[in-house]
Amino acid sequence: MNAGRFSGPGDVADRLAEQGYLADPATANAVFLADRLEKPILAEGPAGTGKTELAKAVARATGARLIRLQCYEGLDEAKALYEWNYKKQLLRIQAGGSSVSTQPSVSTQPSGSTGGDLWEQVGQDLFSEDFLLARPLLQAIRATEPVVLLIDEVDRVEVETEALMLEVLSDYQVSVPELGTVHASTIPMVFLTSNGTRQLSEALKRRCLFCYIDYPDPARERDIIMAHLPGISERLAGAVAEVVRLLREMGLKKSPSVSEALDWARMLMLLGREEVDDAGVDEGLAVLLKNKSDLDKAAAALGRQVRREPVGRRVARGSDSSDSPVEAV
Repeated sequence: MNAGRFSGPGDVADRLAEQGYLADPATANAVFLADRLEKPILAEGPAGTGKTELAKAVARATGARLIRLQCYEGLDEAKALYEWNYKKQLLRIQAGGSSVSTQPSVSTQPSGSTGGDLWEQVGQDLFSEDFLLARPLLQAIRATEPVVLLIDEVDRVEVETEALMLEVLSDYQVSVPELGTVHASTIPMVFLTSNGTRQLSEALKRRCLFCYIDYPDPARERDIIMAHLPGISERLAGAVAEVVRLLREMGLKKSPSVSEALDWARMLMLLGREEVDDAGVDEGLAVLLKNKSDLDKAAAALGRQVRREPVGRRVARGSDSSDSPVEAV
């Protein structure tokens, strides 16, 4: 077992907090264990809950280089692992052909310098390091400095592409048929993120520690907002977190993410607001929600809630958010 980058889960939480990432105990524990056991983390949860930001914060906290593989449908080996520089190879072939064509006739050539020998040399050169284009997975394995490898939205790729990653995730190596097997000299910390759009293979999940990252509770979301927006009042941050909680409980098609809550809080600060009233709700829904039916549903429900008492005042009184359920639409 390696010495590790963190002394314990508490150290993880403290160092991530210094980077503006407030990790809950389960997440801090998963990062600590992944570091000590040298295993990847599979972070799953709704979009916008901080899965990608977790890997970025760990990279900043440890001073490691972040290498990111953004997954998408159609991602293949050439973009994930490596490919050959075909243009450069073509130039090498052309240069080799020119050398052969300018050689004297075979009968007058010295031993060991026939045109066939030159073509054989060209063929060997074509699949050497000079012509290899390393993509994110191979870059992470070949790195000599500390690295955090982020495989983002792995649930977007096909199962066949998922299988290409297994060698990296289990043995921290990449096999290049023309060059052999490349082993990692420094084991990278690996984070895979998934929004749960499809079921991942058992082979991939077996190689990872699982960490589910859900939406934060209102108190932690308030703290997150205050950490990212130092000038915001606790009252306004709490009001934003409370409204976002109400929206997430409405069964919308797309619940607002943490980053969207931050955008709304930033907008309210720019407008000089200290509480969330009717106007604040109207201005904020376009930032928080991106679906017409969600907008209509939220406007009706939140309008009734806010008209009874602006959220900033309710939060300032210290009332329990659970005492203010959203009325049925």
